[in-house]
Amino acid sequence: MGAEVITEKGKAKTNLDVFSGVLQELAEHDRNIVVVTSDSRGSGKLGPFGQKFPGQHIEVGIAEQNLVGVAAGLASCGKKVFAVSPACFLTARALEQIKNDVAYSNNSVKVIGISAGVSYGALGSTHHSLHDYAALRAINNIIVVAPADNFETEQAIKLAAQTNQPVYLRFGKRVMQPLKEINDDVFEFGKGRVITKGNDVAIIAAGETVYPAVQAANKLKEQGVSATVISMHTVKPLDTALLKKKKKKCKAILTVEEHSVYGGLGEACASYLLQNRIFKPFKIMGIPDEYTVTGSQQEIFDHYGLSEKGIA
Repeated sequence: MGAEVITEKGKAKTNLDVFSGVLQELAEHDRNIVVVTSDSRGSGKLGPFGQKFPGQHIEVGIAEQNLVGVAAGLASCGKKVFAVSPACFLTARALEQIKNDVAYSNNSVKVIGISAGVSYGALGSTHHSLHDYAALRAINNIIVVAPADNFETEQAIKLAAQTNQPVYLRFGKRVMQPLKEINDDVFEFGKGRVITKGNDVAIIAAGETVYPAVQAANKLKEQGVSATVISMHTVKPLDTALLKKKKKKCKAILTVEEHSVYGGLGEACASYLLQNRIFKPFKIMGIPDEYTVTGSQQEIFDHYGLSEKGIA
């Protein structure tokens, strides 16, 4: 779909705030838009939606498996359902329901994982979702998306509401700075978004690691290194055409993700490159095979090298 939004400096919001606002806009014109939450109305910024559209909001309590089952049932009756819950629980506890009730049954549920990655910070590894890309990439018939700014979020929500295929959308808690001052890009699932252009290295990131990647690219530029930064907002299906194009122009490839280094964006890129005999210096940056240190999201990013300094 074509871009409709111009993001202005000083007006950045959290992606969840944008999500809530767009849903209200859609629900104004479509009574089939329904939101189902699992005690996540507040954390999902959906209080205003529930007040404005009480007949289009269902609260099931802390019961993620039931959440997905109810959402799938509503979708089978023609509703456009957004099932909202913390990503760590939604993509683990309810994985069977996502697989069978949503994807296998082809029910058009939009699975919304909030407080994703290490957004919960000091609450620790029980509340971190560093497995969701891997788990959902392995399930057939579901699109996996991690928007990197307010523009991508708005476009992704509108596009998800239009598509009949199941979609997983991952949101963190940060205020998301605009990646471009004027957004004239065409947003499509499965099509990466080029943020900066360079010939030395391609930095491919998703979600909340894209902005640090852009900051790192600016720092590298000061050192005489030109970097392409790609917001690979759709982790599945991967934009392999863009990967193929950039391998011809860039000398090395780096992937950055707020996810385990296993099964995520980096391994998806590596799999495509190797299977197609595309050999370049390649590195995956993410969370290693360990339970994370305790700290805020920024402290965890700093510790594992996912902030500007670590990437550059």
